[in-house]
Amino acid sequence: MRIGIDLGGTKIEGIAIAENGRETLRRRIAAPRGDYANTLAALTGLVHDIERELGVRGTVGVGIPGTMSPATGLVKNSNSTWLNGRPLAEDLPRLLDREVRFANDANCFALSEATDGAATDADVVFGVIIGTGTGGGIAVRRQLLVGANAIAGEWGHNPLPAARGHESPGPLCYCGRSGCIETFLSGPALARDYAEHCPSTDLRRAGVTAEEVAGRATASEPLADAALARYEDRMARALASVINLLDPDVIVLGGGLSNIDRLYRNVPRLWLPHIFSDRATTRLVRAMHGDSSGVRGAAWLQDQKKEPRRSQRSQSKSILAISACSAVSSYRGSSASGSCASNSLRSRIAMAKR
Repeated sequence: MRIGIDLGGTKIEGIAIAENGRETLRRRIAAPRGDYANTLAALTGLVHDIERELGVRGTVGVGIPGTMSPATGLVKNSNSTWLNGRPLAEDLPRLLDREVRFANDANCFALSEATDGAATDADVVFGVIIGTGTGGGIAVRRQLLVGANAIAGEWGHNPLPAARGHESPGPLCYCGRSGCIETFLSGPALARDYAEHCPSTDLRRAGVTAEEVAGRATASEPLADAALARYEDRMARALASVINLLDPDVIVLGGGLSNIDRLYRNVPRLWLPHIFSDRATTRLVRAMHGDSSGVRGAAWLQDQKKEPRRSQRSQSKSILAISACSAVSSYRGSSASGSCASNSLRSRIAMAKR
């Protein structure tokens, strides 16, 4: 039996999955906000309750908002700030007396949809959660791509590409930067954009939610339709940069805003001018498992290959190779390109012999 836990800011959800992928039990409890010790107690109690009810001991995977720092082993980058700097990866396995696998919640979402969801036929999957925040995760042949700094897929904290007018420098993000993609594509961002374009005396702007904006757009309200059009254009630019870098087969949308049907018609059409290709076959699809996808992905974490922790010495030998040959060639003529290629080849051979 596999047990998956989704540790959210307001709730903690647990699921039990049989070997064939069938869900056998689901439980949801309130998250103890601001209290690390009680969060540990809640996680431990939830796992024990599931096992007691089913009478079977299971493997455990946990999806968290944030990630584990490869340098310290402590939680970092969590918007559930009481988790940051805490040794969750040591404390929970000790309390449960077993190995526990951890992953970012957006990574769990991507893994779920790549394993038995909307992208099971794809080699490279980019999973996007658009709700309270804007997260992303990458799965390649059903294996998570975590990265050297454990931040692979964190597209939400890149600047909005091709920012125009008041989009730059953009709204302040909780991460301390301005103009992050999250400040334009999260649910609160859509609601804020709609309110900002309403007349100051218009009562429609008070307390509006992203879901209400989408509903008003469906009802053909001009202000809401314009807000969604701006949202779609921004999403297209943001995802085009992902396609140019990662070139995924499928992009899967999850979270509350993934229920907006028109995104799947309009965004792929709008991203074409921003993609460095004569065509774009990447598909944009809705998550098959909906709100349950993240917790299902946590349960599948036990199937992930466990990467050995790299030493600082081995990390220092990792190289990101960016070819400058074409740039040199444009300045010095075509002969420079051949020289650059030869030097690059000699460098790679020398590195291989070390």
